Amino acid sequence: MESKKIGNRYIIRIDKGEEIVNILTRFCNERAIKSGKISAIGAVNEVDIGLFDSIKQEYHSKTLKGAFEILSITGNISSNKDQPYLHMHITLSNNEYNAFGGHLNTAIVSATCEVILEELNGKLERSFDENTGLNLFKL
Repeated sequence: MESKKIGNRYIIRIDKGEEIVNILTRFCNERAIKSGKISAIGAVNEVDIGLFDSIKQEYHSKTLKGAFEILSITGNISSNKDQPYLHMHITLSNNEYNAFGGHLNTAIVSATCEVILEELNGKLERSFDENTGLNLFKL
């Protein structure tokens, strides 16, 4: 991973074999980033995506392996119990140009991942909401 700061934005290159979620979580932790937004493109060869069933309040996940183009990663950064909390979604396409997407749990880079992380001023926190079963923004 390499990075460069321009204003309140970080340009981050995540390299082949690195795991996106862990790299970005560590990056935010090391720089005490408490709130922000993330966008990215690139390629992965293994990804775990998820879907939250809001009626049953159950989380389901699926691991995909193969050659995938990252069409988009979009997400936000907040804090939960003073730890970085990254909430990201991913859209992928495979070699047949089919699209897949969901909550990004893990993803292994196969070539590169180009990230723009915009740090926002202030701290944005989350707390568990029993009604939805999710960690929601505390506004």
